[in-house]
Amino acid sequence: THTHTAMSLHDQLLADLDELDDLDEGDELEEVEEAEPQQALSLVQQGDGTVYDVAKLTSSEEFKAVLEKMVEFSAKEREPVIGPVEEDPEAKLIVEANRMTVEIDNEVSVIHKFVRDHYAKRFPELEQLVPMPMDYVRTVRVMMNEMDVTKLDLTEVLPPATIMVVSVTASTTQGKPLGDEDLERVRQACAMMDELIEAKQKILEYVESRMFFLAPNLTHICGASCAAQLMGIAGGLTGLSKMPACNILVLGAAKKSLAGFSSAASLPHTGFIFYTPLVQSYPPDFRRKAARLVAAKVALAARFDSYHGTNEAGAAEGIKFREDIEKKMEKALEPPPAKMSKALPAPDDAPRKKRGGKRFRKQKERMSSSEAMKSANRMTFGEMQDDLDQSAMGVTAGQLHSGKFRAPQAKAKHVAISKRMQRRLQASGSMSTIRTPTGSRSSATSAAGTASVAFTPMQGLEIMNPNAAEQTAQKSDNKYFGASSGFSKSTLKRKAVD
Repeated sequence: THTHTAMSLHDQLLADLDELDDLDEGDELEEVEEAEPQQALSLVQQGDGTVYDVAKLTSSEEFKAVLEKMVEFSAKEREPVIGPVEEDPEAKLIVEANRMTVEIDNEVSVIHKFVRDHYAKRFPELEQLVPMPMDYVRTVRVMMNEMDVTKLDLTEVLPPATIMVVSVTASTTQGKPLGDEDLERVRQACAMMDELIEAKQKILEYVESRMFFLAPNLTHICGASCAAQLMGIAGGLTGLSKMPACNILVLGAAKKSLAGFSSAASLPHTGFIFYTPLVQSYPPDFRRKAARLVAAKVALAARFDSYHGTNEAGAAEGIKFREDIEKKMEKALEPPPAKMSKALPAPDDAPRKKRGGKRFRKQKERMSSSEAMKSANRMTFGEMQDDLDQSAMGVTAGQLHSGKFRAPQAKAKHVAISKRMQRRLQASGSMSTIRTPTGSRSSATSAAGTASVAFTPMQGLEIMNPNAAEQTAQKSDNKYFGASSGFSKSTLKRKAVD
């Protein structure tokens, strides 16, 4: 068993070495293939090469074949598709033409770099003023070696604000006029750019005109260009109809190397559908939601278009799907409803029952503060007070020991005298007025008017003379200040005592 294990490990090591040799050979082949473009770029950088050394798409057989087939199929009438869509020759041409548009975009960037490197001798600041490749090449084609930019008409190429900046910068530039050879190279590059742009426009028009016959529902949702790209990368309309919506959403997503850059602005999992005009028409925060909706409807539309019998009805289902997408996005874009200020509901608590009566009043009197407690809590302003105890600093007796203690006042009882008692007192002649505990006088009076009946809390019913205090005061006044009073001598009394 040990020998068998050792042999298996030896075989795995040899297999790994063989794989490494194959990779090295592949790298060498790639280096040989990349050698020719690098040599061409070195010639261009030295100024000896032309634009045909770096941009070879226009002279390629594939490019010419696609354009010729487009002219041939455009002259024919469209026939109904029999069998799978992938086997239709015009469907294959549409996929190839759509791939050719990507090649044209790459070629445009190469030509822009060629023109920029050669025209920098004449106007080095133009690269910063006009950053777009197509606008830059068109501006160079109009300007060429002209030193006075104000004599040129750039209105069809640049906006007015950019024209003003370019004209002011051109008057102060440090560039020098180009030679005849450099000028001819720049002119050839501009002509090639125009040829590529014209070819791309023809390809897009052809694809848009033919995609409606191949996949009308799919074209109505995501556009002809995006539909052709999806069919090309999915392997045809049948392959696209078998894919789920989550996979269709990421078709065409390219991996980006973010070495040294922030990933905050990157958009992962964004393919062809994310950049369709329908998705890009919505705000950035809602584009991912719109892309998911479009991918779901694209999956359904591809299944409808894969059955050729549904093509006779045109894009009826595609129109419904697009309206459904627009309704859902319109609903998502609506602002949230305003919050209504609602009144508080009526309280459910029943009114609390309150006790009353004699028992409750007595309980309240027992729990109430006494006059002594009130006096102790009452403070005297502007006087220093002693503490009750050394352990209780700041606690004083208040006005409890100030001599101003308020004794509780006894409440007189409200006793009513019956009419029978009043008649009996009147008959005896001893009742003149009846005083109530509050000091008011009743209407019951007697002719004598010499006595009154008072009710005291201690003794109950008491008959008293209301003029007794006045008579006592009058006697004391007459003793010393009356007309019959004389002088009293203290000496006589002393002798009598001796």
